[in-house]
This record gives sequence, C-alpha cells and structure tokens, in this order.
Amino acid sequence: MARGLFITGTEAGVGKTLIGCALAFAAHARGMRVGVMKPIETGCRQVAGILEPADARGLAYAAASDLPIELICPYRYQSPLVPPAAAEADHVDPPDILEIAEAYRKINARSDFVIVEGIGGLATPIGWSTPRLRPKDSTDLARALNVDVVVVAANRAGCLNASILTVHHARSRGVDVVGIILNDADASSAPAAETNLESLRKVTDVPIFGRIRFKQPVTREIIDALLPRVV
Repeated sequence: MARGLFITGTEAGVGKTLIGCALAFAAHARGMRVGVMKPIETGCRQVAGILEPADARGLAYAAASDLPIELICPYRYQSPLVPPAAAEADHVDPPDILEIAEAYRKINARSDFVIVEGIGGLATPIGWSTPRLRPKDSTDLARALNVDVVVVAANRAGCLNASILTVHHARSRGVDVVGIILNDADASSAPAAETNLESLRKVTDVPIFGRIRFKQPVTREIIDALLPRVV
C-alpha cells in the first residue's frame, strides 16, 4: 500500500498547493506512481457546466495523473465559503468523510505515494456540529485516511502563535504532525520572517523542514525531508 501525506495549513492561502505540486512533480520525476487528492475545494468556477477545481487540477498536472477529477476532488463547490456553508449556499450535500476515504483507497491502490491537500487551516470545519458532537475538520479526515500530516505556515508576524495552536489542535484530536514548512506567502517581508524559523525550533518539538522564499521554488531540503518517508 502507498504511503500518504496530508498537507494542511495554519490558515487559508499559505501555499499548500504550491508545496503539494512541487512534491508531486519531484516524486513523479523520481519514478514514483503519484496519487493526488484535493478532496474538498470551494470557490470553483463553472466551465462548460462543470465545476472546475483549480487546486486539484494543478495537483493532477504536477503528478501526471490520469485519474478522473471526480475521484481526485469528489466535493466541489462554487461558493467560496467553508465547506458546510458552501454546501448550504449551493444547495448540495456537504462532504462525507467516509466517501472521501473510499476515493482515497482507490487512488492509494494505484500509487506508490499519495499527496492529499486539505482545505483552509487544520480546524476549518468540514461539517457542522450537532448538539452532542463537535464540528468535523481536517483532523477527522487525516485520521480516516491514516496519513502523515505536515503543516504549512505563513512566514509572517503571528506565525509562531498560529503554528503552536495548529500543532496543539492536531494533538488534541489524536493527530501527529510530522513537520512544519514556513512559506513566505506575502511579497513584503516583516522582521519576524527572518527569525520565525529559529524561533519555532525553540518553542516546539515538531521538526521544521525549512523555509520557502516568496515565489521561489520549493527547496531541495524540503523535498528530501518528505519524500524519504515513502521510498
């Protein structure tokens, strides 16, 4: 069976797709059969009457995947909202973790390595809560897929707090974080961006895999830190 990696973030827009595509391309270039998933994507645009998931499509191209987009991204929504709100706005069903797990199983069976990109931050709700249950989020999905989790953090002011809280949330839900990647998501570089990497190493026991400069390629250091987990 393939090994899987779940890429999540401290929030939306931190560069999960950038890293997922780079990793998929590198793994494919090394001769691996690479499966990819973006199980849930919101803000999709209509193309010829079909909802087109840009992030999922990018992952598929990077991995040279010939799997149908319906398997790679089973839940697509037009409304740019958190998944359960998008489902309500679009008048369709919300994500079902069991159905996502079944799609993952099919991709996994054909792959040496599967990259799964989450939606938003780790605690972004996938489903609403009921009076007796907490909201479902990406920790529930990661547990259902039984994959390693890596966190992408925006390298700016607030990075330490967001990273620490994300790791704490993961562990409180029984999910282990195997590493953190810092990404310069903004063009402007705050003073904290130059110290966050070393500061994170002092405040958490989670490995820090490296930093990606604004609009620069994912470093070989980061690629090599992740790919050996599956070869």
